[in-house]
Amino acid sequence: MNIILIKLFATALTLSQVTTRPDAVKTQFDPVADKGEVVQILRDGCAHMRKAFDIEDINLDELISTAMEDPSAMAGASAPKILHGLDIGELNIGYRQFCKGETPKDSPFDAGEVIAFYNKALIDLPSAEALKERKLPGASLILDGAGKRYAEAFEANGRRLSVPIAEVPAMVQKAFVAAEDKRFESHKGIDERGVIRAFIGNLASPGRPAGGSTITQQVVKNLSVGDDVTYERKIREMIVASRLEHILGKPQILELYLNGIYLGRGAYGIEMAARSYFGKSVGQLSVTEAALLAGMPKGPNFYNPDKYPDRARERRAYVLARMKEEGVITEAQLGEAANAPLGLKPIESARRDSGFYFVDHLAREVRTFAGVESLTAASHVVRTTLNAGLQTATETALQEGLATYERSTGRQRYEGPEFNLAEAVRKLEGATPAAEASPLGVPLLVGDAPKPVPAPKTRAERKVAAAAEKASAAIERPKPTWQRALETARPVLYDVHWPLAVVLDTGRGGAAKVGLADGRTASLEPGPARGRLQPYDVVRVKLRDPSARTPRADLRVRPSVQGAALVLENRTGRILAMAGGFSYPLSQLNRVTQTVRQPGSTLKPLTYLAALNAGLQPNTLVMDSAITLPPIGGVGDSWSPKNYEGGGAGATTLRRGLEFSKNLVTARLLQGGIADRAPASLQKVCDLALEAQIYAECERYYPFVLGAQPVRMVDLAAFYAAVANEGARPAPYALESVERDGKTLYTREARAPTRIASADRVAFYQLKTMLQGVTNHGTAAALSRFSSAIAGKTGTSENENDAWFAGFTNEITIVVWVGYDNADGTRRTLGRGQTGGHLAVPIAGTILQAAWANGVPRTPLAAPSPEARPYLADVSIDPRSGERVEGGGFREHFRIKDGRMADTQYQLLPRETRTAMRPDADDGDLGADETAPDVAGGLFGDPAPGRRAQPDSDLLDPFGERRSRRAQGETYQPWPGTQRSPFGDDEEVRPRPRRRDPDYLFGDDPRF
Repeated sequence: MNIILIKLFATALTLSQVTTRPDAVKTQFDPVADKGEVVQILRDGCAHMRKAFDIEDINLDELISTAMEDPSAMAGASAPKILHGLDIGELNIGYRQFCKGETPKDSPFDAGEVIAFYNKALIDLPSAEALKERKLPGASLILDGAGKRYAEAFEANGRRLSVPIAEVPAMVQKAFVAAEDKRFESHKGIDERGVIRAFIGNLASPGRPAGGSTITQQVVKNLSVGDDVTYERKIREMIVASRLEHILGKPQILELYLNGIYLGRGAYGIEMAARSYFGKSVGQLSVTEAALLAGMPKGPNFYNPDKYPDRARERRAYVLARMKEEGVITEAQLGEAANAPLGLKPIESARRDSGFYFVDHLAREVRTFAGVESLTAASHVVRTTLNAGLQTATETALQEGLATYERSTGRQRYEGPEFNLAEAVRKLEGATPAAEASPLGVPLLVGDAPKPVPAPKTRAERKVAAAAEKASAAIERPKPTWQRALETARPVLYDVHWPLAVVLDTGRGGAAKVGLADGRTASLEPGPARGRLQPYDVVRVKLRDPSARTPRADLRVRPSVQGAALVLENRTGRILAMAGGFSYPLSQLNRVTQTVRQPGSTLKPLTYLAALNAGLQPNTLVMDSAITLPPIGGVGDSWSPKNYEGGGAGATTLRRGLEFSKNLVTARLLQGGIADRAPASLQKVCDLALEAQIYAECERYYPFVLGAQPVRMVDLAAFYAAVANEGARPAPYALESVERDGKTLYTREARAPTRIASADRVAFYQLKTMLQGVTNHGTAAALSRFSSAIAGKTGTSENENDAWFAGFTNEITIVVWVGYDNADGTRRTLGRGQTGGHLAVPIAGTILQAAWANGVPRTPLAAPSPEARPYLADVSIDPRSGERVEGGGFREHFRIKDGRMADTQYQLLPRETRTAMRPDADDGDLGADETAPDVAGGLFGDPAPGRRAQPDSDLLDPFGERRSRRAQGETYQPWPGTQRSPFGDDEEVRPRPRRRDPDYLFGDDPRF
């Protein structure tokens, strides 16, 4: 028996059952015992069909005879593929056997073969019951902190917003029914007349085969059995559709259909389509809008109104006519709607180019706090803490900083383009008839070469020529093929913020020429890609002069170094921006929340906080000299830390020890500065770290105080926010609320920051002012221009494996980390001198300015709180010696205890020892800052008596501008000598003279 005939009879067997015995459809027959039953079912089905067509006064015999008038046509190449190889004569014999009651001797029908195919097709048939509780995947709408749409989370083929059928206007429902299934309300899942008409139409009219599917069948196809164009799928579809009609009402089936169908523009379901095409909800659709959408299921691409508006209008007119026939609209409405414009809103791509680490972290919070396992399983509205503009700026700053580091250190490696457009350009040029491509891909009409025009001579001629040129420029010229190819390309690194550029001319050793997305061309300095670029390579570039007509560009190469950045709101813990790595497509590991790294000296403030809380004052003198601490509990080795480059500088104040990140000073605080003995001091620092939730447990070994124990960035940021808040630690979070179907599933309750009780407000405020000294003239002095508004600390771990900056303003905390991943177990150094001050600070500075540009207030760091103010006294001191001075000096903030200012200047270093160490002034061993007080003003911008405060314009802009020598602090000189240690920290602000590399990456700061 012909295989196609077998398939047709198996399909007919299915159709006969679902129409004549829908409550007793058999999915398996015995190939021998059930032959007679199969023959009878087929005859009953044909009789049912005759009766169904008699209702419409249509003679089924005549329809089939007409379709079979020219059997030879079915053997041609134009016949539908599903009928290739079919013998029309055999089909006619079968028809007479089952529909005419004849018993032809030469019948090809073999019930056993039909049963075998039928049984096999229905193995593992899906259950209709599964569709009863089916929850369609949906697109969750993610809103930023301002309540604006930021992102959508959805699965492939799942960008939908489901709506209950009750919220879909009756007019919209009827528009789809009129267009797709006019007998929807009356049939039982299968429209037998539609199936036969489609079959006959396929016989008589070659082309794409029609299926005659009902809305119920389309639901089953889309959500259950799949959309394979096979007889097996059709058989399964009809049975499941028939069963579905028994367990769901028509409204529920229509709801599944309207929420499940694809309607173009990446939109699944009527609600998402209404928003995508018209910017409104389904409940607000007009007649013309509903008709346009109702015409889309037949062919979303073919009737695409963006590409083929004429086709879309024609299809809309058909749907409107059907709506008129069904009484959905009036004649007047038909006339008005038929001539209405399409009224489409501009295409708004669902793609985004930022915030992927943030959204990934958000999904985890949604699971934890709202109990929603997946944002794509259904449609939710998720409100977040994100500052959208700051998020993009943070990613951009991090990406540029990482690439600049590798470029400046010679570690940059070009490994090829992001992709190549040669094939796409070739196809587009081949699809442009009677045109010839210029070297830049701009179509030039054959024979239309421009003719030379004489130059205008008179003033009038020049005026006319200028007007003509302006008019010519206003005419939209065809886009070059490379630009059209670039528009449709999908970049691999979709969240990298350097522009894409197409190589148009490789330059042959010189500057290359590239095309930009807006159609301009640019001159490209290829750098490490010199000699390796190919035509139509797509690369990333940085424009030097973005607004120029023909800008200059520098190549940007994906770095191998990694980094992360976080911006946290101090008082609430709201995460405003989060960059967990260079690019999410390259690595989904979020280095803000999912990794731990040695924090280096960014952890030192914890030890200083413990010392201040123990009663030491910022002017307490500490020896910056070698120290050896005995083993804890007599077990293990003793500890002898070193400074950054090995030596010490003698006595210094507590403040300067932190400002210039002296490891020996930090270690000496354990020896009597916090508790009587070093192990007890270490325990107090550990207790403070645990209460501040920097760690879940503390490793009790001395290098801990220098940042040897790895930390999560998000936990470190919360501690620095606590310093800004005088000890109130916020809990970082990204999720504000989750809603579904208008019901609130979760709302974050407002929570006050948790106070860190192990240190009081006075200690926290003193620490804050000391950290402001770090940004004013310490290891983060590249931020001195902004030091009235920001305090912080740099950090560099052992062997320069990690470079950090953690800083805060009144409103936000910014933390930046740079380093190489060590997933393979190998720790890779950033290189000699590549410290937190060199790498992380400039990135943080860019983020800081972006925060101010995106709504974060710029305010001077706050004075002490009313609770702390009564316990603080401001006294002018010499910044080097810590001695009190009259008529100038540096304003220090001292703790008041029992009504008097505690004097701890010589608590750790006896006065006589300090005096014995002081050389005579005539020896010339003192730096300028050894004898002269810093009179540049108070920490919060208040000038000392008789001294004018320096405006911002006099200070250093870490991104290129110079400040005056006076503002550089001639009276507050850099720490004498440069030091080094196995656990940090940072570069010292080294004394001049120093060689200046003209290609150094971070601007013109002469101190670097």
